[in-house]
Amino acid sequence: MDAQPLIALPAVLALECSPGSSPAAMTLDRDQAEALAALIAEDLHALVPRIGEARLALAGALFDPVELLRPGFPVWATLDDLARRVPRGHLENVVAFGSHDGRMPAPTLVPEPGHAGGALRLLPLSVLAPEALAGDLAQDMEVQLVGRGEAGARTADWLMRTLGVQLEHARYLSRNDLLALTCVQYEHVNLAPLWTMLEAALLTPYQPETALSARGLPLRYAEGAVHAGAPSAWLARQPGETAERAHGFAGLVFELRQYAALLQAHHLPLNLDQGEADAGWLLETLAAPDPALAPPALFAHEAPGLGTVAITAAQAGADDHPYVLAHGYPLAPQALGPLVAVLAARYGIEPALQAMGRVALDDNGLTAPSPSPQ
Repeated sequence: MDAQPLIALPAVLALECSPGSSPAAMTLDRDQAEALAALIAEDLHALVPRIGEARLALAGALFDPVELLRPGFPVWATLDDLARRVPRGHLENVVAFGSHDGRMPAPTLVPEPGHAGGALRLLPLSVLAPEALAGDLAQDMEVQLVGRGEAGARTADWLMRTLGVQLEHARYLSRNDLLALTCVQYEHVNLAPLWTMLEAALLTPYQPETALSARGLPLRYAEGAVHAGAPSAWLARQPGETAERAHGFAGLVFELRQYAALLQAHHLPLNLDQGEADAGWLLETLAAPDPALAPPALFAHEAPGLGTVAITAAQAGADDHPYVLAHGYPLAPQALGPLVAVLAARYGIEPALQAMGRVALDDNGLTAPSPSPQ
């Protein structure tokens, strides 16, 4: 078998924990991983008998779906690489990777503590099949796992005893099944456009993709990142009274915050078309400071339940009308301070925000009161 190229067929053992029940640990040691891999091999052989002609590999670690569904599928890539190095015949061609002295064999196989609270935990599997077998085996896995993929009673019992957890379900899924499940979950919470971007990054990273968010903000995937349209341009297109437009803008920022958090979890950057982006914030620059005017000041647009939704940098212009320089959008709680610091350094002013208690708009969009002379 080793003389032929091995094709990786990725899958997972998905564990749905009962409410209030969580695993005692996020990784298995070597002995535990090997014991579980043997049970999984029995289950899969009963579902897809020809899987015995391939190499089964298990990562003894419990991941959240967002950790597995990242560009390049790094967890599976690491698992495949480790499994290919193991000589044929090791543990009857079933290989497992667990921790030794508290360390996993590769950093990629260590689940992130920040994603440990979800009810769905995934144990990554990979079936490495000879090229001549891979096509038929992949088809059999797609059919049998989704239809009959419940883990065996011995496997489920071992998991509950070893992990100290109560399980609602334990079932095998192909990676395609996991992608379909995640798609449905995102669509259910009105995040279908986000899934369009993520799916492009995962499956066709070489091909651009576009979508509109639920509120109509243009989104574009290209070259490993998602690019959002300018919130100020979106706002300029919105009809209605000032209060209605302000409410809609707050909703747009809330939507962007959802997108930013999920994209970060999937390790996909969120950038701004015709603007700047950094960890947790976006920034549109509209004009250069006018040296004939007073120094700029920073104003906080605020919305109930969301806090500061935007920062406007402005100078006092002719007839005390504001001369707007930039709009910044903090998309994560920890991003407000760094965004203020960036604007303050750029304009040579103190990093102080003047709270307005509302989203301040004029006919053109976000605005500010006339800055007080400094």
